[in-house]
Amino acid sequence: MATLEESFPRGGTKKTHKPEKSFQKPVEQDNLFDISTEESTKRKKIQKVKTETKRLKIEKRESNKTKKEKFEILSIESLCEGMRILGCVKEVNELELVVSLPNGLQGFVQVTEICDAYNKKLNEQVAQDEPLQDLLQLTELFSPGMLVRCVVSHVDISENGKKSVRLSLNPKNVNNVLSAEALKPGMLLTGTVSSLEDHGYLVDIGVGGTRAFLPLPKAQEYIRQKNKGATLKVGQYLTCIVAEVKSNGGVVGLSIGHSEISTALATEEQNWTLSNLLPGLVVKAQVQKVTPFGLTLNFLTFFTGVVDFMHLEPRKVGTYISKQAVRACILCVHPRTRIVRLSLRPIFLQPGRPLTRLSCQHLGAVLDDVPVQGFFNKAGATFTLKDGALAYARLSHLSDSKKAFNPDAFKPGNTHKCRIIDYSQMDELALLSLRTSIIKAQYLRYHDIKSGAVVKGKVLTVKPFGMLVKVGEQIKGLVPIMHLADILIKNPEKKYHIGDEVKCRVLLCDPEAKKLIMTLKKTLITSKLPVITSYNDAKPGLRTHGVILRVRDYGCIVKFYNDVQGLVPKPELSAQYIHDPEKVFYAGQVVKVAVLNCEPSKERMLLSFKLLSDPEPENENVGHSQKKESAVNVGQLVDVKVLEKTKDGLEVAVLPHNTPAFLPTPHLSDHVTNGPLLYHWLQAGDTLHRVLCLSQCEKHLLLCRKPSLVSAVEGGQDPKRFSEIQPGMLLIGFVRNIMDYGVFVQFPSGLSGLAPKALMSDKFVTTPRDHFVEGQTVVAKVTNVDEEKQRMLLSLRLSDCTLGNSASSSLLLLSQCLEELQGVRSLMSNRDSVLIQTLAEMTPGMVLDLVVQEVSEDGSVVFSGGPVPDLVVRASRYHRAGQEVEPGQKKKVVVLNVDMLELVVHVSLSQHLVNRKAKRLKKGSKHQAIVQHLEESFAVASLVETGQLVAFSLTSHLNDTFRFDSEKLQVGQGVCLTLKTTEPGVTGLLLAVEGPAAKRTMGQIEKNSEVVDEEEEEDDPTLTVGTKKKHSLAIGDIVTGTVKSVKATHVVVTLENDIIGCIHASNILDDVPVGSSPTTKLKAGKKVTARVIGGRDVKTFKFLPISHPRFIRTILELSVRPSDLEKDGHTALDTYTVSPMEKIKQFQVGQTVTCFLKKFNVVKKWLEVEIAPDIRGRIPLLLTSLSFKVLKRPDKNFRIGQALRATVVSSNSSKAFLCLSLIGPHKLERGEVAMGQVVTVIPNEGLTVSFPSGKMGRVSIFHVSDSYSERPLEDFIPQKVVRCYVLSTADQELALSLRSSRTNPETKNKIEDPEINSIQDIKEGQLVRGYVKSIQPNGVLLGLGPSVEGLAQYSHVSRCSQPRKDLYNRYLPEGKLLTARILSLNHQKNLVELSFLPSDTGKPDVFSASPEPPLVNQEKKDQKEEEKKNQKRKEKNSQKGKEEVKLPSQEKKEPQRPQKRQGKRERQPSESKQERVNKRLKKAGTLEEDKSSVEVYYREEEEEIEVPKLLPKGRQTKSTDVPRLQLSSGFAWDVGLDSLTPALPPREESSDSEEEEKPHQATKKKSKKEKELEKQKAEKELCRIEEALMDPGRQPQSADDFDRLVLSSPNSSILWLQYMAFHLQATEIEKARAVAERALKTISFREEQEKLNVWVALLNLENMYGSQESLTKVFDRAVQYNEPLKVFLHLADIYTKSEKFKEADELYNRMLKRFRQDKAVWIKYGAFVLRRKQAGASHRVLQRALECLPSKEHVDVIAKFAQLEFQLGDAERAKAIFENMLSTYPKRTDVWSVYIDMVIKHGSQKEVRDIFERVIHLSLAPKRMKFFFKRYLDYEKQHGTEKEVQAVKAKALEYVEAKSSVLED
Repeated sequence: MATLEESFPRGGTKKTHKPEKSFQKPVEQDNLFDISTEESTKRKKIQKVKTETKRLKIEKRESNKTKKEKFEILSIESLCEGMRILGCVKEVNELELVVSLPNGLQGFVQVTEICDAYNKKLNEQVAQDEPLQDLLQLTELFSPGMLVRCVVSHVDISENGKKSVRLSLNPKNVNNVLSAEALKPGMLLTGTVSSLEDHGYLVDIGVGGTRAFLPLPKAQEYIRQKNKGATLKVGQYLTCIVAEVKSNGGVVGLSIGHSEISTALATEEQNWTLSNLLPGLVVKAQVQKVTPFGLTLNFLTFFTGVVDFMHLEPRKVGTYISKQAVRACILCVHPRTRIVRLSLRPIFLQPGRPLTRLSCQHLGAVLDDVPVQGFFNKAGATFTLKDGALAYARLSHLSDSKKAFNPDAFKPGNTHKCRIIDYSQMDELALLSLRTSIIKAQYLRYHDIKSGAVVKGKVLTVKPFGMLVKVGEQIKGLVPIMHLADILIKNPEKKYHIGDEVKCRVLLCDPEAKKLIMTLKKTLITSKLPVITSYNDAKPGLRTHGVILRVRDYGCIVKFYNDVQGLVPKPELSAQYIHDPEKVFYAGQVVKVAVLNCEPSKERMLLSFKLLSDPEPENENVGHSQKKESAVNVGQLVDVKVLEKTKDGLEVAVLPHNTPAFLPTPHLSDHVTNGPLLYHWLQAGDTLHRVLCLSQCEKHLLLCRKPSLVSAVEGGQDPKRFSEIQPGMLLIGFVRNIMDYGVFVQFPSGLSGLAPKALMSDKFVTTPRDHFVEGQTVVAKVTNVDEEKQRMLLSLRLSDCTLGNSASSSLLLLSQCLEELQGVRSLMSNRDSVLIQTLAEMTPGMVLDLVVQEVSEDGSVVFSGGPVPDLVVRASRYHRAGQEVEPGQKKKVVVLNVDMLELVVHVSLSQHLVNRKAKRLKKGSKHQAIVQHLEESFAVASLVETGQLVAFSLTSHLNDTFRFDSEKLQVGQGVCLTLKTTEPGVTGLLLAVEGPAAKRTMGQIEKNSEVVDEEEEEDDPTLTVGTKKKHSLAIGDIVTGTVKSVKATHVVVTLENDIIGCIHASNILDDVPVGSSPTTKLKAGKKVTARVIGGRDVKTFKFLPISHPRFIRTILELSVRPSDLEKDGHTALDTYTVSPMEKIKQFQVGQTVTCFLKKFNVVKKWLEVEIAPDIRGRIPLLLTSLSFKVLKRPDKNFRIGQALRATVVSSNSSKAFLCLSLIGPHKLERGEVAMGQVVTVIPNEGLTVSFPSGKMGRVSIFHVSDSYSERPLEDFIPQKVVRCYVLSTADQELALSLRSSRTNPETKNKIEDPEINSIQDIKEGQLVRGYVKSIQPNGVLLGLGPSVEGLAQYSHVSRCSQPRKDLYNRYLPEGKLLTARILSLNHQKNLVELSFLPSDTGKPDVFSASPEPPLVNQEKKDQKEEEKKNQKRKEKNSQKGKEEVKLPSQEKKEPQRPQKRQGKRERQPSESKQERVNKRLKKAGTLEEDKSSVEVYYREEEEEIEVPKLLPKGRQTKSTDVPRLQLSSGFAWDVGLDSLTPALPPREESSDSEEEEKPHQATKKKSKKEKELEKQKAEKELCRIEEALMDPGRQPQSADDFDRLVLSSPNSSILWLQYMAFHLQATEIEKARAVAERALKTISFREEQEKLNVWVALLNLENMYGSQESLTKVFDRAVQYNEPLKVFLHLADIYTKSEKFKEADELYNRMLKRFRQDKAVWIKYGAFVLRRKQAGASHRVLQRALECLPSKEHVDVIAKFAQLEFQLGDAERAKAIFENMLSTYPKRTDVWSVYIDMVIKHGSQKEVRDIFERVIHLSLAPKRMKFFFKRYLDYEKQHGTEKEVQAVKAKALEYVEAKSSVLED
C-alpha cells in the first residue's frame, strides 16, 4: 500500500509511520499543491463547522507559504544526500569533473565516481605503475556540454563555512532505485561501458541482478557519428534506451541510436514511481497553475511537479495557460519532500544531445545601467542585457551585505551597475553580481591574468612548499618558497601573516589547469624592464630581469616568465673569468641579463651578464615603463571604444588606458556581408567587448572582433610557435592576402601560411579572388610544414576542412548571422530617427496594410502608407504573384526582409504568405519550400504547406563561399528543408537547413528573370585586339576589309591599319530566310565591302555619336546589306539620342520580328536572341514550342546563330530586352493551347499551373484526362511541363483542361469519359463515371464534373441487407472512382440521382469484400438478367460472325441447378479467376490474319470477354477456362505474359463449326480416279514423314519426339524447357509440371546452371498458372537446392515482369534482410524502385545500403546508383550524385570514367566538354592523365571540328611541357 501511495499520490492528509513524521509535512504540501482549499472545504463541511473554519484559515496561510517555498530555486541548503539531479559537464580536469547544476549551482565528480569497471582499471594502473593503453583519461571520456545524471553523494562544508557538492555518476548509485522487474522496453537509462565483447558491449546500468548488453549493429551509428569511428571504451558514459527485456529483467538489450533516444518519452506503461523517477526523462505534461514564480505541471497522470522561472521556454514566457499541453524534462526529484522539478527549455527535450552554448560572450565585463526585469523574493533578480538576453543575480549577489540590501531598489525598470561573473549552462543564463568588491576586482578568472602582470592579493596560508595567496573571489595562487623574497628566508611565517595584503608578480598562469605561480621578489615586482613571456619576445640586445634556476659548471640557467629559460655560458658570466660559478651565483638570485641570441623554434636562448652598452637615461626609462604598463599584448582580449570611422575601418581606443588602435571592417564579423553592416551602424562612443589584439607594430595596434578567432584564442586552439604546428591540424584564421597563385592565411598568433591554387577549393579555381575576399574567416588544414624555412602549406578545400556535420555547421552559421543582424537592429533602435527605429522593429513575417504608390516599368510595385512617411516598401514583379495592381489600391503585404543598408523593406503580395496557416510543425520534419528572398549568406523561403517563412543558410562552412551559376539558388526555386526550430524567434523566421541540392526544383522562368541580374555581354577576344588604334572614319563611310572570324551572331572584320569592325547577323542580308544562319555566308579570309553605321565603346559597349571624343577609339559597327551599300540608302544606328530602353518600347505586343539565336541559357531556361546589334530579346523555353520533344532537348532543335521568326509578348525596358514567343502572341485567351508548368498538386481536386507571363491557372480533376483513372494525379509533380487548353478566363485564375481531345483535337482518340460541365450534358439512364466527393447523411456524393455532383442514396449504393456506416469510409474514400447510372434529373433544383447497384451499372458491388452476405433474392434476379443478356449477345454474335467465340452446345444447354447449390461464395472465386485469364487475353491481342482457324476470346465493341461467367464449379477444370499458348519458336522463360499469344482451341470443341462446313462435301461421291490420286497423296505423305524423322535438324512435334531428344541429351535444360513449352501450348499445365520434375531428377547434380534454368522455368509456370501457395512451395524448394541469392533474384525478376510489384517489393525487402552485405541486391532493388518512378524511394534505398555495406563498397554502390539514375531516373539528380562523390574522391579515375561515359550517352556536348576540361586539370599520375587526354581526343574526333581536335592536342602538349619543366626544376 505504501508503494501505491508513493506512485499515485493523493490529495488530503495521509497517515504515515512515526519514523517518517519529520518528512511528512512537505509530502502533504506537495500532494496538496494542485488542490484548491475550496474542494477540501466541501468534502468536510458536514463535520464541525467552527473548528473546521479555524483549521482552514491556518491551512490556507501555510499553503500559500509552501507555494512560495516550492518555487524557491535550488540552493546548496536544499540539496541532500541521495538526491538525483540532471547536470551538464562544465569542465573536465585530470582527476575530477566540474558539473553545472540547475539554478546556477555546481558540483564536482571525482575520478573514482564514474563506474566500478573504470575504478578497477585505475587500480590496475596504480598497481602496474605505468599507464594502461585501453584506459582513457577523463578528458577523453567526457566533454563540456554533455548532460549527465548525477546523485548527490556528500555536501562538504569548509572551515570558513563555504559548501561544495560532491556528486557521483556511478550507475550503481544513480539507478539503484530501479529493480530488474521494474525495467520496461522504451525506458531511457544512463550507463557506462563495462567491457567489450565479440558481438557488442556489456553496459553497467547499475540495476542489481540485470545484465545489460548493447549489440554492435546498434552502436555503429553512435560510433561513426559521435565517437569518430573509435570503438567504445571502458567507462564511456552512454544514454541508452531499453530495446528488449528478457528473463523478467535478467537480461536487457540496449540501443543508443540517436533517433530513438532523442524521441524517447517516459510513459505510464513504464510504471515510473516517485521513488524511482530519474532526472533527464522527458514527459508529456499539462499546465495546472500559472504563478509569478513559475508553473505547476501534472505529468504521468498522478504526479505533480514545479517549473521555476529559469526553466520556462524563453520565447513562451507569459503565454502559458492552464491545461496547456507541454513537454518537460525532469531536472531533479527530492528524496524526502518528493518535490519534482522540471524544465520546459527545448534543449533538454531531446535526450542524448549535448548543450551547445557553453560560455557567455562577455564574461567578466562590467556593465553600466542594466535594467531590472523582475525581482523574486528569496531567490534573486533577473536583468535584461543590451542584446536582449536574460541574466540572473542570486540574492547574495544583489548587495555587499544582508543589511545593505533594499528590495525597493529592484523594481522593474531600475538600473544597476553589475558584472558578469559566470555562465550557468543548465539555465542558459549569465550570472551577475552587484557586489562592489567583485565589480572592482582586477581579475575574475584565471583567463584574465597574464604572465608578467603585477597583482594584489591576501595571504591565505603559509606552507613548507610556499605561500598561498588569494587574488580574487575564486582565484588562488602559489608563491614558491624560492620566490618569497629576493633572498631565501628560513621562517616566512614571521614575515607574512594570514590576511596580509601583498603585491606579487605573475610568473606563470595556466587557466586550464587553474595553476597560478607568483613571485614576491621585490626586484622583479618593481622592475621597469620589459618582460619575456615567450621566446619570440627575446630579441637580441634586450635587457631584462630574470631568476637563476640552476648553477652549473658550464654556466647559469636563468628563468623568466611562462617557463621561458635561457643559458648564460661561462664566458658571459662576467667580464673577468669565473672559475667556479657555483661559488659566485646561487639558485633564486635575481639578475639582470642581456639577450645575445634566441631560436624560438628550438626554444633556445643565449644570455649574458655582461651589460656592454650604457644604461638608458632615467627619464626615458620612466616613459617606457608607463608605455609598457598600458601596452596591449598580442592575443589579449580587450574592450574598445569607437573614436571615429575611416575609409577602411574604425579608429578605436583600448580601455582603460585609451591606447589607440585600428579595427578593420572585415574584422567586425565572421560573415563577409555583416562587416559593412556593423561598420555602417556603429558610431563614435559605442563600446565593443571582447576584441582580440592581432598584431602590434611600433605605433599601430591591429584588432579583430571575429567570434571564431576569439573563441579559438580563448580555447587555446591557436598555436603560438611554429614548432607547435603539425601536418593535419585544423586552424582558424583569416585571408591576409590574395595572389594569382594562392591565398595567404594568417592566424591570431601572427603565424601565416600559403594555400596554393590547387588546394583552395574542391571546385576548379580560375581566379582566386572569385573564391575568397581579403579579411574573410577561413578554416585551414596544415598539409606541409617546412621548419627550416618557417613556412607551411595549407588546404582550404571543404573535403579537408570539414569540422563536423554539414547540417549542424550550416545551422550554426545561420544562427550567428541572424544574431549579428539582431545586434544591428539594437544599434538602429538607439538612433533618434523614427524611420530607423521603425525599420529596427520590422521583422520578416509581419503583415502590413499599405497603399500602392506606383508600378514600375520592370513590374515591381512601390508602396506608401506605412507607419512612417519616408519608409520605402517594394515588391518585385515575382512577388506581385500575378496580381493586377493600380496606384491607390489598398493591399495586404507580408515583410520578407529589411535591407538595413539601403533602408528598403522587401515585401510580397502572395496570398499564400499573407494568409499563412498557423500550423504546429515538428522539429526535424522535412518540407518543400519556395525561395522568396536571397541574401548573400542566407535565404528566406516559404513553406508550400503553410506559407510560414523560414531562413536557411546558403553556406555550410566558413570556406564555402563560391558557387557556379548552375549551383546558385534563384527566387521562385523549390527547395527541400529540414526544420530546426518550430517557433519563429525574435527574427520572425523559423530556422532550417537545406536538403541535398538534387532535390531542388526550378522555379518559373519569367519569375527567375526578375531576380537574376542581366548577364554581361560576353567579351569577344577578337574585338579587344587593336582597340588602342585610332581611326578617322565617320558614319556612312564605305570601307573594305578582311573577315577575321565568324561568330554565331556577328562577324569580326579587320580594316586598314588593323582597325577592328563588327558586322551583326541582321546587317548581312536584306531578306533573311527563317532557319538560316546569315553569318555563315561570310568566310574567314574573305574580302568584304561594308558601310560604317556606328561605333561601339570598348569599355561600355554602348554606341557613341560621331561627336563623342572617344568615337575615334570605338569598334566600328558595319553593314554589308545591299540596301545599305546603295548611295544614301543606309541608316545609322541611333543609340545615343534614343536609349535601348526607348527603342524597345517602340515594339508593339503581337509584332513579328526576325531574331538570331545567341545562346541557350540552361540555368534560366530561355533562348537569348538578338534582333539588332543594340536590341536583345529572350524567348522563355515554354514559348518555344507546343511539342514536348522540343522542350525536352531545345539544344537539338535550335542552332546557335539561326534566324527565328518570333512574336513580341512583352518588353522589359528596365532590363533592356524583349520577351518573345515562337508560338504566337501567348495571350492566353479562351480556346488557346499553351505550355505551362505544374506548381502544386491538390489531392482529389486538381492542379495549379503557371505560365511564363506570370498568370496562374487551375485544372480540375475532371479535365486531367479523357479517361478517368483511380489515381489521376499520380504522374504529376511540381515543375512538370503540361500542354493546356484555356477553357475560361472569367476568374482571376484561368480554367484549364489537359484532355487530349482539347489539346490535340486532330488525334480523334476515343473519349471514354466525356466532359460534364452542366446538368444538360447528361441524360437519364446514362452510365457515367465520377469521383467520390463525400459521405453525406442521406447518401454518397459523387462528383461528375467540375460543377456537377450527383447523390446516390444508401439504398442505391449497395445490395448489402444492412449496410454498416463504418464501411463507407473504408470502401468509398474521397477520390475513389465509381461507375453510376443516372436514375433521375431535376433541372430546376440542379439535382442528379444516381445508383451504384450492380444491376444498374453491370459492375461489382461497391462492398464486394464486405463480410455481410448479399440478399439471395437479389442474387437470383441478377443471374436471370445476366442469362438474358448473354443469350442476346450470343444471338447477336452469330449474326455478325466476326472474331466471336462459338460456345459449345454443352455449355448452351447447361442447367442452372448446380449453381443454386453453390451460391455466391463458390461462384465468386471462379469469376475472379476467369477475369484474370481474360485480362491476359486482352493483353495478348489477336493473331495474324493467316491463322484463320484461330478464334480469340475478345470482343472490341463491349470491352468484355465472351466466356460464360456462370460456369459451375465442376466445369472449372475444362480446358476452355485456360487460354492456350501458341509457341512460335521455342519458349522464352524470362519474359512476361505480354509475349505469349492465344493458340488454337481444342479440336473436339470446334466440331460445330466443322460440321457446318462438311455437308456439301458429303453429298459428292468420289470417282475411281480421285481415289487413286488420294492413295498416291497418302503414300507421298508417308514418305515425307519418314524423311522428316531421319532429318537431324527436324523440330520435335510430339511428346515421343521430345522423349527421344531428352534421352539423348539428359543434361540440356533447353530441351527440357522446350518440352514444357510443348505441353503448355496444349494448355496441359500438369504435364508441364511433371516434365519439370523429371528434368530436376534427371539432370546431373554437377550441372548447377542447367538445374537452375529448370527451377526458374518452374517458378515462371507457377507464377502464370499456379496459385500463390504452389509458387511459394516451389520457391522454398529451389532455395534449398540452389544458391539462395540467385533464386531470390530470379523470382524478383519474374514478379517484376508480370507486374506483381507488391510481391516483388516484399521479396526485395526479405532479400535486404538476408543478404544485406551483398551490394548486388541493393543495386537490383534500386533499379526496381527507379523503374517504378519512385525517385525518393531510391534515395532512401541508397542511404540504407551505405549504412549496411562495408565502407570499401560505398563508392561502387553510389556510382551504380548514379548510373541507374541516368538510365531510369532524373539525369540532373544523377549528375548531383556524381559531383558529390567526386568532391569526396576527386582522384578516383574509375568514377570519372563512368561519369564521362554517362554524360556522353545522356548529356549535351557542352556538358561533356566541361567534364573533360575539369579532368585534364586534375593533379593525377601522368599515365592516368594520358588516358583522359586520349579519351578527350577520341571524343572530339568523333563529335567535334578540326579546330577543337587541335585545341585538345595543344592542351595535352601544354600539360607535357609543364610536367617536364617541374622535373627539370
